[in-house]
Amino acid sequence: MKLNKKDILKALETITVPGEGQNMVESGAVTNVVTFADEVIVDITIKNPALQARKKTEVEILKTIHEQVYQKAKIKVNITVEAPTKSAPNVIKGKHIPGIQNIVAVASGKGGVGKSTVTANLAVTLAKMGFKVGILDADIYGPSMPIMFDVELERPLSTTVDGKSKMKPVENYGVKILSIGFFTKPDQAVVWRGPMAAKALNQMIFDAAWGELDFLLIDLPPGTGDIHLSIMQSLPITGAVVVSTPQNVALADAKKGVAMFQQESINVPVLGIIENMAYFTPAELPENKYYIFGKEGAKHLAADLQVPLLGEIPLVQSIREAGDVGRPAAMQTGTPLEKAFETITQNVVQQVVDRNENLPATEAIKITTMAGCSAVNKK
Repeated sequence: MKLNKKDILKALETITVPGEGQNMVESGAVTNVVTFADEVIVDITIKNPALQARKKTEVEILKTIHEQVYQKAKIKVNITVEAPTKSAPNVIKGKHIPGIQNIVAVASGKGGVGKSTVTANLAVTLAKMGFKVGILDADIYGPSMPIMFDVELERPLSTTVDGKSKMKPVENYGVKILSIGFFTKPDQAVVWRGPMAAKALNQMIFDAAWGELDFLLIDLPPGTGDIHLSIMQSLPITGAVVVSTPQNVALADAKKGVAMFQQESINVPVLGIIENMAYFTPAELPENKYYIFGKEGAKHLAADLQVPLLGEIPLVQSIREAGDVGRPAAMQTGTPLEKAFETITQNVVQQVVDRNENLPATEAIKITTMAGCSAVNKK
């Protein structure tokens, strides 16, 4: 059989370059293909110098050509490792994900303020409103979405999209979810340096079959650090929501979180602040409000920073119980909690609409600069 270059390239287009979201041909990894009768020589340039990466690349090429072109083809693969011109392991070229309209980062200055709980309830409320929603659990060192959505025993499956192998997000309550928690054991600590965490996030972002989404919510780790920069280097963030509790120590860190997004070199619009654990109302005294952590702290902070206050969430036992059993509290129909999350979610959507109508597209940073995002689908 006489092989031809066109068939070989078509086969190589089905091999995705790990972590880049592109196949070997699109990414430019395939530098040359030469055919002679039943023989083919493939020249490949990769960036990963590891022996395992080179071997895996070679095996995938051999397997794909034998399966899709000619079983008895004689194949030689020449692999060249491209050394980076300078060391910048966390710099990821920002780009759009086709089909995703708006990307909203949910952040907090410190841990323990309920950021993941707010993210989960925002997501299910958006889904109830008719939006197509996904969550990227970017809290690498403390992923909680698998528990909150009762899918901790699930694992993302592989699916083929346009001839490319992709991860299919786990779905529950109308929300698509990807989390590092799906790939680790419950008692396994994730002990990774920044570049490893950035690579894992990059794969969950670009090697996933998210499909059509009106909103992709990103549950960021607490604080302001390496993961935050990696996400903003990877994606054009539409806007950010900052979660805080009313006490001064949390508000001080929330202020830093807002300042991070508003830096000139980052410039991600802050959609507003959500105050969690705003007050405590005991079940036996439903009309009473006890301001355990202080009163209206986030409201005053929002006014000082000139960003919207998106709403207040009370400190209620059922929120914690709902998260523990994997059924977000906003799904409890006819309750004050459902109403509170509906109000907050409506405010978030309105802020996204206003932001997309009045501000230019956000840019994804390249070390210290950022790329664009599209407007919300009004429904």
